[in-house]
This record gives sequence, structure tokens and C-alpha cells, in this order.
Amino acid sequence: MIYKDLRGFIKQVEMLGALRHIDGADPRFEIGGITEVAAGTAECPALLFDRIKGFAKGFRVFTNATTTPQRAALALGLDPALKPLDALKAWMKKRQTLTPRKPVAVTSAAFLENSMRGRQVDMAKLPAPYWHRKDGGPFIGSGSIVIMRDPDGGWINASIYRVQVHGRNKVTIQFDHPGRHGAIIAKKYWDKGRSCPVAVVNGEDPALFIAGFEYLPDGQSEYDFAGAIKGAPLQVLNGPLTGLPLPALAEIILEGELLPASKIMLPEGPFGEFTGYYAADARPSPVMQVNAIHHRDDPILLGSPPMKPPRFHFGLPFRAAAIWGNLEMAGVTDVVGVWQHVAQLMTVVALKQRYAGHAKRAALIAAAQSYMGRLVVVVDDDVDPSDLADVMWAVTTRCEPSEQIDIVRNAWSSALDPRIPPEAKDAGVTSHSKAIIEAVRPFGWKDKFPPTSALTAKETREIEAKWGLAIEGKKPAAPKSNRNRGRG
Repeated sequence: MIYKDLRGFIKQVEMLGALRHIDGADPRFEIGGITEVAAGTAECPALLFDRIKGFAKGFRVFTNATTTPQRAALALGLDPALKPLDALKAWMKKRQTLTPRKPVAVTSAAFLENSMRGRQVDMAKLPAPYWHRKDGGPFIGSGSIVIMRDPDGGWINASIYRVQVHGRNKVTIQFDHPGRHGAIIAKKYWDKGRSCPVAVVNGEDPALFIAGFEYLPDGQSEYDFAGAIKGAPLQVLNGPLTGLPLPALAEIILEGELLPASKIMLPEGPFGEFTGYYAADARPSPVMQVNAIHHRDDPILLGSPPMKPPRFHFGLPFRAAAIWGNLEMAGVTDVVGVWQHVAQLMTVVALKQRYAGHAKRAALIAAAQSYMGRLVVVVDDDVDPSDLADVMWAVTTRCEPSEQIDIVRNAWSSALDPRIPPEAKDAGVTSHSKAIIEAVRPFGWKDKFPPTSALTAKETREIEAKWGLAIEGKKPAAPKSNRNRGRG
């Protein structure tokens, strides 16, 4: 059964044995540091921080929520026991059949168990961490949802934008660029000389967290998409100050107004990016005046800070699923899997070669859709694209660099790319090159290529099914005896 709210999700994670409780950490660098170290371990557990230094017991922070394929599948309402590539396939199938479910209004909300308004508002009462040592300040919004209503169409935008604390009742909201839905909506209010009503949801339903980073078309609300993931509508209550529909079971909500950029801006950042680097110095950003803070008893802040790759905020690569769909739409047959590694900066396509040029055709299409990624690798269908060790085995034994590596120049990247020179970024040039690596048996003599000694995927799964518990150090079921029993 899918979780009801963030607390329900945390309980399910604990039932999987994937939750660790951490007491006494300092929100200044320690929570972020512990989160990154834990995310870099093979186990990669989710973390629930309590008794945070400087805060009363019960004010908690939850991190590494969906960083593994197992917990990403759980958040999507899929079987967490699925293998990573199988989980991605299951999501692609579910994604095609999702039915948007509009939220339902309720008359009471858990987030109103505690409220601070007016002069009572004090952001310092919430444990907003300094996630990285060179960050420009504490960021309460690293995995938070910003709620706004389009003044023309009336539709609700609920997207993830980072939120930095600047004082007792002020935070900045960073939109990345003016093309973001949030920036477009805010400008509509500002052009009319008005502040933009806004709410920041911290500690939201994981389905809403996922909806917040999905690319949805104008007019389609993330609320409807989150309801589709769960198979049930979200419950919302109109905010007491903004009138915006707010998730009733959210942990912490800020209500207020986004002040016109012509009146006030504050320096935002820097903030560590998903590449593992800082991309820019502090820049002016719109300011939210926080007029109310609402929170549940013993509230939980959902933290999802960018970390050094291969750590990433979501354990299933949605962009890889999109590339897989692109390949199928382009008529590239026999693709058995697409995956992305190193925080989606390396794309791997696995296919069964049918003709000369098959692998190159797939690679070029994947390269065109690989945002910021410099490496595109194609492997044969006996290689698991989600297993980086398996991929590198193919690269080191099937790719002849002088024959099977091509470079595509002037390709799609971003200002976040640390390798693009500053002068190029200043000129607005954010392209780079991509290496296409064909780590496949050469098509012309693939049937003469030495046979592999490795287990097939089918054989591996049979071994895991029979002996997996023993391998993990758990007691396996006693084997049945094949000996003939004596007759009485």
C-alpha cells in the first residue's frame, strides 16, 4: 500500500531496513556532511536527524529519501524489490497510463497544528542546514515545493526551487532562469504592480516531490500528477493568508508574498550544484516576505541537497527513460535498456545489434538528448546498463579506441558545466563536446568474437533466487533432500 504522507514513507523505508537515526548533528555543515558520506556508501541509507544542535527535540530533518533505486521505486508506488532496470521499465509503463487526479479540498490540515504569524514569525526556529561549506547561507529549500497560482489561467504551479534563509521573515527563491514557470507567474503579478502570493512547502509527500522535478506542460499541475502517481488525489486546504491550495499533510509551510523585483532583491547563493562544483557567485534573487509559518507537531524538513556525483537525489534516471522513449519513437529497435550514471552525466544504451551502424545510430540520438553529459556509451544486450562495473567491463574489452570512439562537437550543455571556460559563459556559449563510445562487439565479426565466460542475466537471477540469502549472510531455507526414503 502506498504511503499517505512523508511520515508514512519514512515508516516504509524503516521497514525495509534502510533508515538510520542520527541524533545531535549540527545543522551548520554536519547534517550536509553526514548526508553526503552516507550517500557515498554501498548501503546509501536514508537519514532522520533529531535532537539537532540548537533545536528542541522533535524538529527533524530527513535526507537521502530517494537516492537509491529501491527507495525511488517505493516513492513511485512500485515494488522496491525490483532490479534497477526493471524498476525503470515498470515506471515507464506506469507513466504511460497515469490518469491525472485533481486534489480534493478538506476542512482541516495537519500543518496547522502550530502557526506563527506576523511578528511571531522567525525562520531561525526551523533547522535549515548549511549544506556545503562554501554555501552563501542556510537553505531550508533544497527539496521544497514552491506553490503559486497563475493569475490568468488560475492553474497551480508546484515546482522545486531552492530557498535560502535571509533573516527572521525573509527568504529568497531562485528560479534558475526567466523561462521557469515560477518566474513567468511572478512576473505577471509584478507587471501589474502587485506582489505574488506564494507558499513554500517543506516536508511534502514524496509523490509531490517527484512531481516537482518532472517537466510538465503549462497548465498541468504537479498536484494532479502527484495524485496520479499515488492513484488517489492529494488533500489540500486553502492557506489562511494566501488562499493557495496547500497539501494538508505537509510538515512545514511558509506563507507570504514574493515582492516585486523592482523593489527588492537579495544576494542568493552560492550553492553547491549536482555536478559537485559551485557554478556561480551570489546573484540577486527575488525575495519572499514570510508572513506565516505553519508546522505539524514534531515537524520533518525534507532535505535534498545536491552532492558530488555519483550521488543523486533520485535513484531512477527519469532522463534515461525519456531517451529510451526517444529511441523507440525514432524507430531504433532492440533497445533493451537505457541508464544514466554520475548524476545523469553519462548515458548508457544497451541493445541487440541487428545491422551495421545500429549502435552508432542509437548513440547519436542519445547524445542529442543527453543534457550536460559528455559520455554516451553503447553496449551489447548481455551487459546491464545500470551496472557501471558491467559497463566498464564492456568498454575495456570490446571498444578499440582508434575505431570505436567519435567526438560530437558544439553539443548541448549548460552554464552549470564546470569545464566551460568563464569567457565562453560570459559570451553566452554553453556548448561542449560529447564522446560516443561503442563498447560493442564489432558488427562485422561479432559472431567470431570470443565467447564470454560470465553468467547470463537469467543464470544470475536463478542463482540469486536460490542462494541470495546465503550470500547476504542470512539463513537460507533448508534444501529439500533428494535421497530415496526407505520403505517400512
